[in-house]
Amino acid sequence: MIKEVIIVEGKGDLLAVKRAVDADCIVTSGFGLNKKIIEDIKNAYEKRGIIIFTDPDFSGEKIREKLTKLFPKAKHAFLPRESAEKDGDIGIENASKEAIIEALSKVKTEYFEDRCEFTYEDLYKNKLTGFENSSLLRDLLGRELGIGYCNAKTFLKRLNRYGITREEFEKALKKIEVKVNGT
Repeated sequence: MIKEVIIVEGKGDLLAVKRAVDADCIVTSGFGLNKKIIEDIKNAYEKRGIIIFTDPDFSGEKIREKLTKLFPKAKHAFLPRESAEKDGDIGIENASKEAIIEALSKVKTEYFEDRCEFTYEDLYKNKLTGFENSSLLRDLLGRELGIGYCNAKTFLKRLNRYGITREEFEKALKKIEVKVNGT
């Protein structure tokens, strides 16, 4: 059983997570974060810790941002967008058991000290920004590192906030290079 309580957006997400892992969950009802839901999340946060596991879409990221402000020491799990997509609908409820387990196996926690291990120069040097396939490379690298897909600015923040080491970064870059180039 997962110790932390997993925070998801909807009932379909809850059912998908329960099919994949043994865990307690709290449903936010999307943006419907009323006082009772916030109080339930606060109790879980203080007693067991929480994992924020929202849909890989705009709404999911906005809910993640709001919850992160309220619960700064929360852990985060990210599901790749195509693992959550079915018939044009994006949500954790569409993901396979294996995809959910993999996302939860790469849980990250934000660091609170100012950390600038990575800069835009690192992104540019590794073609993660400013190039035709930068978006694809960030997506692949975000999956490998367990920090999800996002634009270059947010990707840089996540690299630094989630404590990704230079060694992890370079190892993941080599893995995605094999996927992209086949070498």
